Amino acid sequence: MKKNILVASIGIILMLFNSCSTNPVTGKKDLVLMSEEQEIALGAQTDPAVIAQFGLYDDKSLQQFIQQKGQAMAAVSHRPDLKYEFKIVDSPVINAFALPGGYVYFTRGIMAHFNNEAQFAGVLGHEIGHITARHSVQQQSKATLAQLGLIAGMVISPEFAQFGDVASQGLGLLFLKFGRDDERESDELGVEYSTKIGYDAAEMADFFLTLQRQQAANGAAIPDFLSTHPNPGDRYTTVHELAAQWKKKENLTTAQVERNSYLKRIDGMVYGEDPRQGFVENSVFYHPELKFRFPIPTDWGYMNSPQVFQMAPKDGKAMMNLMLVPGETLEEAAQKLMQGYNLQPVESKSVTVNGLPALAIVADQQQQQQQQQVIRTLTYLIRYNGNNYSLMGITTADNFNSYFQTFSNTMQNFAELTEADKLSRKPERINVETVQQTATLAQIFQKYNVPSDRRDELAILNGMELTDRVESGTMIKLISK
Repeated sequence: MKKNILVASIGIILMLFNSCSTNPVTGKKDLVLMSEEQEIALGAQTDPAVIAQFGLYDDKSLQQFIQQKGQAMAAVSHRPDLKYEFKIVDSPVINAFALPGGYVYFTRGIMAHFNNEAQFAGVLGHEIGHITARHSVQQQSKATLAQLGLIAGMVISPEFAQFGDVASQGLGLLFLKFGRDDERESDELGVEYSTKIGYDAAEMADFFLTLQRQQAANGAAIPDFLSTHPNPGDRYTTVHELAAQWKKKENLTTAQVERNSYLKRIDGMVYGEDPRQGFVENSVFYHPELKFRFPIPTDWGYMNSPQVFQMAPKDGKAMMNLMLVPGETLEEAAQKLMQGYNLQPVESKSVTVNGLPALAIVADQQQQQQQQQVIRTLTYLIRYNGNNYSLMGITTADNFNSYFQTFSNTMQNFAELTEADKLSRKPERINVETVQQTATLAQIFQKYNVPSDRRDELAILNGMELTDRVESGTMIKLISK
């Protein structure tokens, strides 16, 4: 027995040793259960799901800008031979993230909050750093070894509820949290890469402060590159020190900041939620183009995307989502939905929702491991204007009765949107103006009739304090429709 155990142990050790590869950044051996070919393939397979989920932001000039700067930075990185792709996705959330194999995404939300090209370049280098140091691959390997997996079946935590394809293992990579060491390393690489193409990397530290202020102001989720953040003060100081070191090393006497050129690029960009894709107001979700509305449970968070609208309470014990389901009839749509989510119907009946034909279905999903709780769902499939709308409530069988009424209230109040002011709602956009007279930012906002309840928000958007003195000729960001 002991001999067999020893032989097995040696076999495992040899397997792990053979799984080690040299890290392109550190030159040290890493435990990675994925070859570079597999890493590239995984990114390529997941990219279409990301684009389908968020959509690309419709601005060719900005898309060319991120591609140009990204390719220039990739060329000086530790993995220049990867085929990198850089994209701006159509989401108001302030975030940036990367997939294995060379895929980097910035939201239009984060693009709106940069105040110069150097800030943008620093964060771009940070995300490239996660790829060159193979952080996602290392995290996935650790999760595999721990038999944690990524995502199996339906996940009911708000942390995962940002994304519609809740059964997608590939999108699960977006939820792998990097440790403090990984974040520090990516900060260092962001400084190195952005300096090498001529930017002042110290600006990245200033942008981190903007993100901290934004998070403190509205409690928004912290982006991945701040999720396991080292002490903000230490991080700010470290990035400034690293930037000074790399400027000296590269003999960079005139580092680029490019404030005005960047602001001109984002002038006219959609800011916040785009009402054309649906918007929330007073706990009601409105969709002007598809002409429907329904209420959101009190104190539930939400995430909107072109594919799905999702809602969840803060404790993560339930979630609801709205999506379109193909099918010529409600019965055909129901069959496709049940098969797609591996659901077994428990009860189904025909109902009417505000004059619209519908099916109400209670269904269960058995988990792969017997010790896991049964997932129970309530779905209303509603036929409206030739589309099948699925409103699905998801929780455990044990909690189902507690959430049944909450699910039902939302689903039974799905209705046609007729209010003229909602149907004609236009998106807010960034409007870049040049200050004509030196004054404090607060005085300038007052001159431009910025509502008092939005001045703190716009101060953060500009990376300034309301008390800051703004010189004549300075460009600032305002919001208009």
